[in-house]
Amino acid sequence: MIDAEEFKTLFGVLPAAHAEAFGRVNLIGEHTDYNDGFVLPTSIPQSTVAAVARRADNRVRAWSAELSIDRDIDGFVLGKEQPEHHWFDYVQGITQALARSGHAIGGFDLALRSTVPLGSGLSSSAALEVAVLRALRDLFALEIDDVEIARLGQQAENDFVGAPVGIMDEMASSLGRPGVALFIDTRSLSYEPVALPRGTELAVINSGVAHQHAGGDYRTRRAESERAAALLGVRALRDVGVEDLTRVDALPAPLDRRARHVVTENQRVIDAKAAMEAADAPALGALFNASHASQRDDYEVSVPEVDQLVTLSQAEPAVYGARLTGGGFGGSIVALVRKGEAAAVAERVIEAYRHRTDRSATVLVP
Repeated sequence: MIDAEEFKTLFGVLPAAHAEAFGRVNLIGEHTDYNDGFVLPTSIPQSTVAAVARRADNRVRAWSAELSIDRDIDGFVLGKEQPEHHWFDYVQGITQALARSGHAIGGFDLALRSTVPLGSGLSSSAALEVAVLRALRDLFALEIDDVEIARLGQQAENDFVGAPVGIMDEMASSLGRPGVALFIDTRSLSYEPVALPRGTELAVINSGVAHQHAGGDYRTRRAESERAAALLGVRALRDVGVEDLTRVDALPAPLDRRARHVVTENQRVIDAKAAMEAADAPALGALFNASHASQRDDYEVSVPEVDQLVTLSQAEPAVYGARLTGGGFGGSIVALVRKGEAAAVAERVIEAYRHRTDRSATVLVP
């Protein structure tokens, strides 16, 4: 939480509202959300908290415990948001998205504190967006539900920050809760809670290789997906099934591989939901492994360090399966592990990883 006295030291007033939003790990369904497909994320214990207070003018002042330098407070004027390529662009994107959606707010002071690691593939940006939007909803009595919060967060990231992300991260942060996965149809935004198989738990390990969604590689993959859909004559790759893989394989390279990943990954999400409902841990683990191979070979979003973590995890007898999670080009892996053994497995994996890569990985869950 943001300590009230700390807030008062920063801004001269006590906070009037607090909100929290969790990070997420995507169990399966990578790069399917911006293709109108299916995803299956779950919340993690790490979260972002926001504290806010009204101002009498139309200025916004913002401070982050992790990102601000010392006690430096950043600010801007409502209605005059301009990208600065700085962390508070997310806050500017939120206020712009609210205005464009017809939600009136006044000036405010904002303090943020987060335990979601940056660049880890665990949706630190969505946790920030959702926490701030929840706090502003309370502060200004805004009539927005949790799905609309997700939409507004995605709009801020797409239109202002310039990161072409799908809506999965914001949906997971806004609607998810620790211990329960969400099967989400990103076209209709319908969602359904799904439990992990009995006798299993998750291990999430950060590779130490940071990524950025606003970077060129992520943007290129999205453009390639859209081009593949256009050549196939469909609105989005969601509209192509595994029965159409012959048509997919006839696309020019690398669009054939990009589309093949999305089409097969969508099917893997559907199959993963069925495996979870049947409490079939081996089947779910096999889907994790297949998903990673597809991300590595067809979508080409993995990196050697992440591949090493996945390989080390898959070699552990207590691990059913492991895969890259998040947008890729670094970030984290998620492993499905026999219950009670995730902590020990993760420690062995990061030690072996350090010896093989001379990098330090971090255990985030458990």
